[in-house]
Amino acid sequence: MRLALITRLTRVLLPLAVAGSAAAQTDTSDEPISAIDWLSQSLATSRALPEPQAPVTSGIVTEPILVQPLDSPSPDGVGLLPRTVTGLPADLWGESKLEDLAAMIASFPAEPLPAVQDQFIELMMAELDPPVGSTPRGPMLQARIDALLARGAVTEAEALLERASSDEPELFRRAFDVGLLTGREQAACARMRAVPGITPSFPVRIFCLARTGDWPAAALTLESAKALGQLSPEQDALLAQFLDPGLSEILPPTATPSRPSPLTFRMLEAIGAPMPTASLPLAFAHSDLRHTAGWKARIESAERLARAGVLAPHVLLAIYGEREPAASGSVWERAELVQRLQHDLDAGDAAAVSASLPPAWEAMTASGLAVPFAKAFGQRLSALELEGPAAGLAPRIGLLSDGFEAVADTVDPTDDLAFAASIARGTPEGDPPGRLGAAIAEGLTADAPTTGELAERAAGNHLGEALILALEILADGSESDPNDLAEALAFLRGVGLEDTARRAALQILLLDGEA
Repeated sequence: MRLALITRLTRVLLPLAVAGSAAAQTDTSDEPISAIDWLSQSLATSRALPEPQAPVTSGIVTEPILVQPLDSPSPDGVGLLPRTVTGLPADLWGESKLEDLAAMIASFPAEPLPAVQDQFIELMMAELDPPVGSTPRGPMLQARIDALLARGAVTEAEALLERASSDEPELFRRAFDVGLLTGREQAACARMRAVPGITPSFPVRIFCLARTGDWPAAALTLESAKALGQLSPEQDALLAQFLDPGLSEILPPTATPSRPSPLTFRMLEAIGAPMPTASLPLAFAHSDLRHTAGWKARIESAERLARAGVLAPHVLLAIYGEREPAASGSVWERAELVQRLQHDLDAGDAAAVSASLPPAWEAMTASGLAVPFAKAFGQRLSALELEGPAAGLAPRIGLLSDGFEAVADTVDPTDDLAFAASIARGTPEGDPPGRLGAAIAEGLTADAPTTGELAERAAGNHLGEALILALEILADGSESDPNDLAEALAFLRGVGLEDTARRAALQILLLDGEA
């Protein structure tokens, strides 16, 4: 069988290798893939039936029969965060149409202001009443899962799918891919076999048979799928090499896909042709967090995920500190600077911290990691008596941390950061710096808006839509229109999201240098 596979694959792979080389020469885009269109086609699709023959008579008309389980609950209301945690009303979605909500979720910016990202992800994980139009297929849950995956929140998506425990095909498809992304494909394959009514596609069937050790059945299934014309040449080549990695040493390499599914990504990894994740959707970055990946790849992926707000800062610090950098520049420089600051803080050496803090802050800010850095070090820095530039940086960093209110109480009323400190306390005082500062002061003191689009949607029982829209207004940070920004902050406070409003205001002020 192996000789037959080699002969057949030589015919398949030679043209594919040439095509892949040509594609590599013409595709020079380094832009990351961000659309959630990369899910594996893990479930088989039914074949189209032949067209029926013309009827002998036209006197009988049969209407199609629709089948829908009675009283089947929708998984759209499933969440990880109860209302006691989120503070959101159970009927947040009100009378909003499901398709409108799904469209707003799908179009929400993927990398907004960190405070906005945190609130949006919390909204996606909230336990709420299903919106109007929900069905047992879980269309709203699908939209929420896709939004989490688009932001690299794979762990959260996995937990949400486990809580839903639904066997609906589209949700099952997502659960299978999440298993591949988290390295738990064994469990994903086991569930695939255990769920009645789920028919895996041939590539998934072959993959799972091999993963569970039934290599002969996997090889036989591959030959059957090829005979039935169920595989593309690319799938055929990749699956054959997956079943027999030795073929990869004999035959030309398969063309690297520009938009791989998690299944393709895992099989390429298995045959010794792993794809770099830097240009792939953020969810793939989790693969490089494993200890089997190189340290540089681990740092780069951790930074991407921390920048998106889905990796805890202490995990990023742990990866930075795994070993001593062997080179300079780029990620190595950040790792070295953070290691040095961590060492100085652990030693309680204020003089050393005064020297190591400014370069570390500059490097992390330049790479978009200011907020994770602040969350990791802000409160510890505020407890030290620092000198020089570090003395002015410490309270700024502390106001960007989770302990911003406590840090605000340590800021001198005559300090340049006095206005930002008053924002942290929720009571704007003094002269606001610039137009954005004035808008922030207005937003944190005005009553909830009674006119405008946010107020109209909320009054029309479309509160969830209004909340998403308010977050979208704040997503661009200092690029937001000041009038809209003030309205959005006042709206968030009006619905009980005071903490999010203050965090967003502080990040706009401090990250863009207006305070």
